[in-house]
Amino acid sequence: MQDMQDLIHRLNQTGKRLSKGHRRIAEYIMQHYDKAVFMTASSLGTRVGVSESTVVRFAAALGYEGYPQLQRALQELVRHRLTAVQRFEMTSDISQSQVLQTVFKADMHNIQSTIEEIDVQRFDSAVERIVSARSIYVMGVRSAAPLAQFLGYYLHFAFENIHIVSEGSIDVFEQISRVGAKDVLIGISFPRYSTRTLDAMDFALSRGTQVIGITDGPMSPLMEVSTECLTARTDMASFVDSLAAPLSLINALIVAVGLRRREELAEHFRQLEEIWQRNNTYLERERT
Repeated sequence: MQDMQDLIHRLNQTGKRLSKGHRRIAEYIMQHYDKAVFMTASSLGTRVGVSESTVVRFAAALGYEGYPQLQRALQELVRHRLTAVQRFEMTSDISQSQVLQTVFKADMHNIQSTIEEIDVQRFDSAVERIVSARSIYVMGVRSAAPLAQFLGYYLHFAFENIHIVSEGSIDVFEQISRVGAKDVLIGISFPRYSTRTLDAMDFALSRGTQVIGITDGPMSPLMEVSTECLTARTDMASFVDSLAAPLSLINALIVAVGLRRREELAEHFRQLEEIWQRNNTYLERERT
């Protein structure tokens, strides 16, 4: 990953050493970063009046293997700075007929990139910390709240002491006030990062708690307040957060934990099946 400050410096200095076409690209990126970072090489070239090949050569002139590498570095730089208005404006280039294809392809790309970039040792370490914990706190607010609910719901089958931390009538810090060194707090947040989640993770870390972060990349502020941090790509096709890859990562985490608790889970599910059948929890046959 290219250093972000170095990237800014190189863009600022391009006027002294790049061609006229390259200078136009650099100036557009600096002035309209919120739009440029999500453009293809072709669309960026069209916008500034140069060819696609010129955009590719511009990326090479900055020291990148190709335009996708430059685009990824730019996205890491600005993703957490984008406002809701800027995110919404990014959808203006998507035609109605291309919505399904664009969104599905973006989600597929995020999952593929996450598979390629995941640190397996960190993943295994996170599983070990969860399995060994006395109590497990799962926190996610705003768009990350459904992910926290999903993770907490399934961890509940494997463990007794599961606490889903959310914004509500009880303050977040009151919900984690008993957290300690034998516990684990799993904090989930993606751009735009939640200050509430970061503060809670920092508090838990100060109490000696094992803190596991689930976020989008190495530039995320969750890295600084985590004992272990897992990352999943969330590159956006629009103002809507792409949570396909984070959900896949959470699925893998649940499955891995379940395998470590195989015998306990099997017995627990046998008991639950009796309870579900007795209380008609699930539909057993088609209704007439």
